[in-house]
Amino acid sequence: MVSGRSQDRSVPEPVAALRRIAFLLERTRAETYRVKAFRSAAATVLTVDPVELRDRAGSGTLRELAGVGSVTAAVISESLAGKVPEYLAKLEAEASGPLVEGSERFRGALRGDLHSHSDWSDGGSPIEEMAFTAMELGHEYLVLTDHSPRLKIANGLSAERLEKQLAVVDAVNQHLAGDFRLLKGIEVDILDDGALDQTEDLLDRLDVRVASVHSKLKMDKAAMTRRMVAAVTDRHTNVLGHCTGRSGRRPPSQFDARAVFEACVEHGTAVEINSRPERRDPPDELIELALEIGCVFAIDSDAHAPGQLDFVDYGCARAFELSIPEDRVVNTWEVDRLLAWADR
Repeated sequence: MVSGRSQDRSVPEPVAALRRIAFLLERTRAETYRVKAFRSAAATVLTVDPVELRDRAGSGTLRELAGVGSVTAAVISESLAGKVPEYLAKLEAEASGPLVEGSERFRGALRGDLHSHSDWSDGGSPIEEMAFTAMELGHEYLVLTDHSPRLKIANGLSAERLEKQLAVVDAVNQHLAGDFRLLKGIEVDILDDGALDQTEDLLDRLDVRVASVHSKLKMDKAAMTRRMVAAVTDRHTNVLGHCTGRSGRRPPSQFDARAVFEACVEHGTAVEINSRPERRDPPDELIELALEIGCVFAIDSDAHAPGQLDFVDYGCARAFELSIPEDRVVNTWEVDRLLAWADR
């Protein structure tokens, strides 16, 4: 797959150059304001007549356009002049290639990603941009999994908003009409009693459902175990997301991992290997336990921006290190097999 490796060295059009820069910045976790500068400039360029754009480049007035600053103006001008922009060339040299050694074997086997977010919840880019980037990375499918209603801090989708999003996904797929599919999904909150935070009717209409705990992470071990077992045995749940909830300095939740993973095996629920580098969730010892018990896995990016779709490199490296068989990773499966497995 293409991943973040250097692309064709032919001179990109201005929009492609700006998008590529934003992608490379995102995959290396650059500051949000830097990424936004390039994505905003790309959005502006798309609305400007090509003749006007060239005239402005020639007269030095590109910065009069909304969202275009000195650096983005230079990228646009160099692209129009038939040059690889200097800023892009520097980033390609510094920020392309695998994010971590050892990821290549599993990365080549992955067909898609089951956990991603758009600007409908707490992601930073439109649905279409996430889909186009997944295509460019060589994915055959991407599951859109914006948050559910209870997670208000992440702008979780009400039933009404999710209903509208499903229509948008249909429209995107109709427009693409190719080998790539954007799949309907959700990262649904696991409520305190293990119930899922969305209506059964809407959950039934989705392709893939990732269930995750986002609240009361310090719950008593026995109660957390009951909560998670209830969730993974729900007929709608396909993937148990970032099961310990750890992130950065936040400690992991306490639960009986053996009981939870045995329930996953019994009900065909995959254990997510969350690839966000600040998570590394589950830790190695829990992945080894899940592997021993017989779980299947999903190596997911949990991307909140297009460039973060490449975070699967981190999960792939861990899967290789821990000797997980490729066929035990559900997103190495072709889409029809994946959907048949996910349809309870």
